[in-house]
Amino acid sequence: MKNVRMNTAIVTAALALAIPQLSWGTGNRDYISIVGSSTVYPFSTVVAEHFGKTTGFKTPKVESTGSGGGFKLFCEGIGNQHPDITNSSRRIKQSEIDTCRNNGVSEIVEVKVGYDGIVLANSKGATALALTRKEIFLALAKEVPNLDTTQEMIPNPYMTWQDINPALPAIRIEVMGPPPTSGTRDAFVELAMEAGAKQFDWIKVLSKSDKNRFKIIAHTLREDGAYIEAGENDNLIVQKLVVNPKAVGIFGYSFLDQNSGQIQGALINGQAPTFDNIANGSYPVSRPLYLYVKKAHANMVPGINEYLGEFASEQAWGPEGYLADKGMIPMPKEERAQFSDTVRKLSPLTSL
Repeated sequence: MKNVRMNTAIVTAALALAIPQLSWGTGNRDYISIVGSSTVYPFSTVVAEHFGKTTGFKTPKVESTGSGGGFKLFCEGIGNQHPDITNSSRRIKQSEIDTCRNNGVSEIVEVKVGYDGIVLANSKGATALALTRKEIFLALAKEVPNLDTTQEMIPNPYMTWQDINPALPAIRIEVMGPPPTSGTRDAFVELAMEAGAKQFDWIKVLSKSDKNRFKIIAHTLREDGAYIEAGENDNLIVQKLVVNPKAVGIFGYSFLDQNSGQIQGALINGQAPTFDNIANGSYPVSRPLYLYVKKAHANMVPGINEYLGEFASEQAWGPEGYLADKGMIPMPKEERAQFSDTVRKLSPLTSL
């Protein structure tokens, strides 16, 4: 996780972009519009509800569109018809910054808000799973290495978990997970699938020598029914796991935490998906969470600065805050101070 923190350090100089701002239109919207990640959605929602109850501002409208879908809406332009904030369970891409810039969204404020683990979970009525990232890759990749030869990929032949490892249960591989527009999907293929693929030495070499081929191998999930795209509604995946003990779901840690009476998280590389293991970096599939804000909207839509201030308060994102009670893993004190300063100054990022 330390590398993630280093890679996501925010640059606080303003964007110098000679692009005209789009017309705001007639009249200002009197509520904050937030879109984006289904993982960050419950955290943004609880802050929005608290904000609406404790201030004179209207409760912000929060929609779960997925991280990719959120950036698409966010980057369409400036004005009443466009959202003010997008949640994301991954960092913004340079291509998305370019799209924003081309549409007049020239100052984007990046606020890291905490950390989350990605869990593989099943019903408490089923056998608990203990998996390695190599086994996850072999279970879900569209093509896997032919173990009888070298450097040959074949269509995935594994139908049950036991086919991969005799110690695993003899039940059909059936995993419900996020679609390509999801930041959880992006983080999962990077943190779990890529790491699992690199357990094969010749594939690990490809990650340096032929990045395009490596990405195809590590990122392309099965299309034969073993992996099921279940949309952006993680609560719906949880409900399906309860009624189908043979299935496994992929989602953020907070959904496991809030439903721990019904579902259980798989161990990954021997580490359980717990609050402490994610916070200290020992759980291998964890990632940072973000808000992205249009600076141009902060002076036009009432309450944006105050909402961000509430999110960045110790009572919200601190170790004893109400977001930790909802399952968000707090940032270390130094990072909270850094991004609190970003919120106060609304400092736009300049590059990745």
